[in-house]
Amino acid sequence: MLPVDGDDGFDRVPDSLVLLVFNQISDIKTLIRCRVVSKRFNSLVPQADTLLLRVDRVVSAGELDDSDSLLVIFLRSILKPLYDLVSPKPLPDPTRCQKSPGQILRGFERIRELEIELPSGDLRLEKGAVIRWRAEFGKTLRSCVILGFRGCGNRAAGLGGGGLKMRVVWTISALIAASARHSMLKEVVREHGEIGKLVVRDQEEEGTVVMERDGLIECREEAEEVGDSVWWRSSRTTVPAVSMRMRHVPRLELAGEIQMEGATLVVVRPTTAGTAETDAEEQVVDAALAFGAFGGVYGEAVEKLLTCRSYLLEMNSF
Repeated sequence: MLPVDGDDGFDRVPDSLVLLVFNQISDIKTLIRCRVVSKRFNSLVPQADTLLLRVDRVVSAGELDDSDSLLVIFLRSILKPLYDLVSPKPLPDPTRCQKSPGQILRGFERIRELEIELPSGDLRLEKGAVIRWRAEFGKTLRSCVILGFRGCGNRAAGLGGGGLKMRVVWTISALIAASARHSMLKEVVREHGEIGKLVVRDQEEEGTVVMERDGLIECREEAEEVGDSVWWRSSRTTVPAVSMRMRHVPRLELAGEIQMEGATLVVVRPTTAGTAETDAEEQVVDAALAFGAFGGVYGEAVEKLLTCRSYLLEMNSF
């Protein structure tokens, strides 16, 4: 039976429940489309606090600054104030414009959890090589777990495991990729002080950058000291001096007759002056970081590699 008072029934649903649905949707492009449904949705979408931003591509400085002619800019300066008088200010639409993550997110008022998905991984490796990494940051790198191998399947790939030089190249490449993603996040962290967790991953599941609450606070404090910067001009965050505990086996046998050629596990942590951890204590910390980094077949590989002999290397800041 239709309501006689003109109420469609949905108006009786409390705002808190609508926001719960929006948080489950999370995808920013979908939420922006929801704004055109009604005035109520238009006012509630900016209050969503759990968001997923899928980045289609990275834009250059020229695309950000030089796309509009002087005539377009002049006409916009006249028409925009008139439009704002009769229409609410829309959220930036990532489906129609290419902007930095910080610019796209400025229309959201109280982000608590944010996940950014990049279109692809960052590493360009030799044929057959696979790398998975997970890095945690504050104002700079806190830890990074890297799993690399050449070939993975039910039969030996025959690609060989490579030497120490190749494994060090894998490690450096992953650290550079992680620090570049962290640099991209600084604008978002600075402008949204309420964020409690921030994750950046890619569709290929190559690498993940994670910032928890204490790391976000540390990053904001560092940003206030340094001042503003433009997201695409800061190519990456400086990697501090680190120690790298490396484990390697020429061939790793996993469940289901799966084999990994040249399986390598590297746990990277900053070298902190004045610490007095014993080798056993360091290995306990490293194992805890490694266990939480990956799941599935990669988690099984990590578990087996942790039982292997380790080698400790050190690297200066870069």
